[in-house]
Formats: sequence, C-alpha cells, structure tokens
Amino acid sequence: DPDMPFVPSIPEDQFILVEEGDPAVIPCRTSDPDAQVTLVNSLDKSVSALYDTKQGFIGSFPAGSYTCKTMVKGVEFKSDEFLIYIIRATSQLPVEIEALKTVYKTGETIVVTCVVFDNEVVNLQWNYPGKVKEKGLIKLDDIKVPSQKLVYTLTIPEASVKDTGDYECTARHATKEVKENKKVVITVHDKGFVHLEPQFSPLEAVNLHEVRNFVVDVQ
Repeated sequence: DPDMPFVPSIPEDQFILVEEGDPAVIPCRTSDPDAQVTLVNSLDKSVSALYDTKQGFIGSFPAGSYTCKTMVKGVEFKSDEFLIYIIRATSQLPVEIEALKTVYKTGETIVVTCVVFDNEVVNLQWNYPGKVKEKGLIKLDDIKVPSQKLVYTLTIPEASVKDTGDYECTARHATKEVKENKKVVITVHDKGFVHLEPQFSPLEAVNLHEVRNFVVDVQ
C-alpha cells in the first residue's frame, strides 16, 4: 500500500520492555517487503540494526524513543513512535509477605505488606476476604536505594470478623512466564479476649537500690 507503507501498530506494541542486556524488537513492519527502512532515535540520528521485514529492527538498543523511516516514490513516511524501557529483572521472583500482627480486633486496621526484590516491573495481585467488596487500599512504593524492591501495602480499615482468612499476593514476571505467591493468615475477633489487671498505680516511686515487684494478673 503506497499510502500506508508501515503496517499500523497497536498501542501495546509501541511500549517495549526489555531486560538489561537482552535484545529487543522494534516492530515497524512494511507493507512492501522490498522497502528500504531506516531506524532513527529521538535526535533523528540513524541507528544501525538488523532489519527483518516480518518483525522489524532487531538489536540491543538504549532506552529511549525510536522511529522508522522509508521512502515511497520520493515521499518520506514515518512509522509510529516506539518507546524502549530498560528494566532490571532477575529470572527468579524473590517475594516476601509480612504482617505486623496476625490477630486483630473488630474496628482495627489490618496492614499486610508484599515485597518483590530485584525486579522493577511486575504484575502483582492480591487475594483476600474483602476483595469482592473492594475493601482494601493498595499502595506501591518503588525503592531503588540501597537495592531495588517494590513494596506493595494492603490496608483494610475498620476490620470485621468477615475479614478473617487468607491474605495472598501473587507476583508475575514482566517478561517471563514466572510467578510467585505468598500467603499469611489473618484472624479478626469480635472483641478482645485477654484481660489485664495491674496491681499497682499508674505512677509508682521507689528509693535508690530498692527492689519492687510489679504484678499483672492476666486472664
């Protein structure tokens, strides 16, 4: 098609995630297999790379913006812009889940944290008793120093007995078919069941070197 020398690309193809050191494919394909195609960077400088008419340009590219060019009957055409992102990722997915406590009372706030190490881009999903009602609030902190880690925090305000159950996070690798999940069991009680009765006053004084015992009755 002389009026459409580049096959239109879908938005998903224009954002290319590449792991450090891996080759990438910039998928600007032509409708004419004999077309002469040039790859340029954001500075409009030509970039040397292998071109495959069925795939596009193949090579190791720095992060940035790239565009393909071709000439048809003396008229220059440009492809869509392609953005390459270089991500730090290991072949494994080290994941840890942590809850400051696993037993709560009704009305308290449940906080569970899932941490993914050494990977900059992952797809993480939570499964927990209140998910259907979208009760949880999820926050992400991307920490890069002193080491790379993604900290996902799930917060359940005003917990009830119905929030008792398994809290599970599942992390999926951005570029590989790798996933890892971790689980913690949270219990919410309707009311407290431990009674403390101190046998001393809120403020007590002792003399220097005096030994005093403080007794607490626990039921």
